[in-house]
Amino acid sequence: METNAAIVFTVFTGIVVLFQGSLAAGIPWGKASMGGKYPGKYPPKMRVFAGINMLLLSFIAAIVLAEANVMFPQLKTISGIGIWVIVVFFVAGTVMNAITPSKIERIWAPVAFIQLVTSLIVAIN
Repeated sequence: METNAAIVFTVFTGIVVLFQGSLAAGIPWGKASMGGKYPGKYPPKMRVFAGINMLLLSFIAAIVLAEANVMFPQLKTISGIGIWVIVVFFVAGTVMNAITPSKIERIWAPVAFIQLVTSLIVAIN
């Protein structure tokens, strides 16, 4: 079960990574991120931030995969603690995406919730 949860987590995280990559590349979807503060294209500084988010989310997925013994065994030394940090991160992400003033950004709340549930499954198994 934890293997399937880790794979589902990674697929949904991949979707978010692609979205962040689109923002970093200048696709005008800013209204669906950061509370809609930057509608249209992100300014250059925020595009760099979106690129950093891509890297961070990719690392988070690697930690989940390591903890579930799917990939990246070299991360196993940090995945036991890291998985709980990830669970807390997605608790906050679910709440923030649910209460954002940007209606379109709320589409990310169910994604974050799935990431929360699947990372929790990995954490408790």
